[in-house]
This record gives sequence, structure tokens and C-alpha cells, in this order.
Amino acid sequence: MGRKLVIAIDGPAASGKSTTAKLVAKRLNYLYIDTGAMYRAMALKAKLLGLSLSDARAVAKLCRETTVTQQPGPEGAVTFLDGRDVSQEIRTTEISQLASDISTISEVRRKLVSQQQEMGRQGGVVMEGRDIGTVVFPQADVKVYMEASVAERARRRLAELSRKGAAVSLSEIEKQIEARDRQDSQRTDSPLRRADDAVLIDTTGLSIEEQVERVVALARKAGA
Repeated sequence: MGRKLVIAIDGPAASGKSTTAKLVAKRLNYLYIDTGAMYRAMALKAKLLGLSLSDARAVAKLCRETTVTQQPGPEGAVTFLDGRDVSQEIRTTEISQLASDISTISEVRRKLVSQQQEMGRQGGVVMEGRDIGTVVFPQADVKVYMEASVAERARRRLAELSRKGAAVSLSEIEKQIEARDRQDSQRTDSPLRRADDAVLIDTTGLSIEEQVERVVALARKAGA
């Protein structure tokens, strides 16, 4: 038996980190934690309550009164908002953008980062997001930063949305991804960036299996 590592996978939207993280966790028999889904759940609650994200006092109150948790499921992490499974509700373009908006708010980040650190405290986790290797677990045993071209990421997202029956153009998705990248990388609190010691994996020309193999190899080298 190897050590129970903390594996941090960061990167922009549609870079392949979620699918890779799920499969790496399955391969290593680790817990998969989708931190982006936690922000999506918080954004969903704000939307359902008709809450303006510019109202700092209301957002702080929302944080105090909201519980977001995750449990292992057959398709990865199952996300619960105040005890209710919202794993499907949070997978829309609108909630994705709202999650990016709400993630810029310090009160939200502090609460969710604290929860994420507690979830990964014992190791044996694969955690993916945008600030795992820089903020949540800067001492992670394995740090990976995944990226891909905007065109490739838009193509992947279009395929995902098409399978769900959503009607959206490739050019529209490219614009959304570029806007999301700007917002995530320019926010003042925990911006998206590659940790200095993170291994860069450009997934543009890689299959999912190749991505998984690269991360698993890094984990094995680290003692998993």
C-alpha cells in the first residue's frame, strides 16, 4: 500500500480536468472532490433566492446559512445543497457563469476552501478546481495544471451540451470560455493560475486515457 496523497488538478473550463480527476481517483481508489460543483451549488441557491451577487451582506448571510457537501457516486462526486442532491441542476451554462461570479466573493471562497481543506485533510483525494494547488492545498503531494486551446475546449463543451439537447453555437461557446478565463484569472481573491511547482499538461492533442496515465504516473512516482 502506498501513501494516501493529496492530488491537486487545476485548470480553466473544459481543459479536461474533471473527467481526468474522476478516472484518476477511480484508478487509485481515492475520493474525488469537484470543488467547482461546490461553487455552482452556492450559485444555484443564490439564483433560486433571487439574490444579487453585488449585495455583500446578503451573500455573507447566504454563506452562513448554506451547507454544501459531496459524496462519492457512480459518476463521480454527488453534490448536495442543504442536503438536497443538485448534481444535475448545477450543470447549465447559466449556473456555470454564476459560479464564476460568486467565486470572486471572499466570503464564499473562505467558507468553501475551509470545507475543501477538511475534506482532504486525511489524504487519499483527487481534488480539481482553479486554486487547489495555489490556495486550498499548496503543499499537495502532486500538482497538475491542465490547459488546452480555446478552440479545443469549445469543441468539447459543445459536444457535452449537444448530448444534453442544448442548442448553442461553437462561436458563442468560445466567447463564453474566453470571458470565463478572463474573470477567473483576473479576480483578486485566489485567481486561476498555475502553481510554480505544478506539472503542466496540455490536453489539446491528448485522449482522456493519456491524460489519466500521465497523472497516475506522477502519483506513483510520489509514492501512491
